Amino acid sequence: MNTSKDQIVYNRLVEGIRAFFKKANISNAVIGLSGGIDSALVAALATEALGKESVHGILMPSPFSTVHSVADALDLVANLDISHSIVPIEGIYNKYMKEFDALFHDQLKEITSENIQARIRANILMAYSNNYGALLLNTSNKSEIAMGYGTMYGDLCGALMVIADLYKTEVYSLSKYINRERVIIPESTITKDPSAELKLDQKDSDTLPEYCVLDPILHMLIEMGKDRSQLIEIFKDPDLIDRVYKLMNQSSFKSHQLPPMLQLGDSPLLPSYKCIKV
Repeated sequence: MNTSKDQIVYNRLVEGIRAFFKKANISNAVIGLSGGIDSALVAALATEALGKESVHGILMPSPFSTVHSVADALDLVANLDISHSIVPIEGIYNKYMKEFDALFHDQLKEITSENIQARIRANILMAYSNNYGALLLNTSNKSEIAMGYGTMYGDLCGALMVIADLYKTEVYSLSKYINRERVIIPESTITKDPSAELKLDQKDSDTLPEYCVLDPILHMLIEMGKDRSQLIEIFKDPDLIDRVYKLMNQSSFKSHQLPPMLQLGDSPLLPSYKCIKV
């Protein structure tokens, strides 16, 4: 029987998580569950690697979290049979906003409001990690990291980046593989538009090109080594290529501050000394 690419990737990531925890002599993991596909995939991989009794999910809904995202996260923990906590962040967020009034004098930018939510969540996750000796698993994917679509000291923190060498389109493919025999990752998590849910009606596509467009460009740039002129020749859209380059360049500083990642291919986005080949 032929072994699919998704099966190979799945096995390598599971073994990579297992080996990382064994080397650290730690058995427990904590994951922030948003109801999105990235955190759902990491939770499923961690549960397979460590066992359901060793994985804890924390839901941290904000004023901008949708009801269906919370429901999706709860369905996921039920399907995986892992423990979970719910820590709403609205009260903490509102206190920040009140204190910011005096600091910013009605000049608070939207991005500041969005990022503070991610950092509140990171504080909660790291508090759990400290208190219970559980390693925090990061849930950022390669597409997001390449575009700088993540918050320093927020959703980019963690002990290990599990899917940082998977493009978003590969995240969808691997999630469908996991569901091949029964529903583990809720179907609505897979089919809904990806969103950070840090403001009302937010979608990833508000800031980034659609992943089905972005990922082939990133693959040719990172894995195949194509330059700007070659990418323009292939995709016939100079504005799009320049937009991708701009986003990559203006956020490249973030890559020097990220946790180690599980490396699947030969062309990691991050410097090789921070990668764990699996």
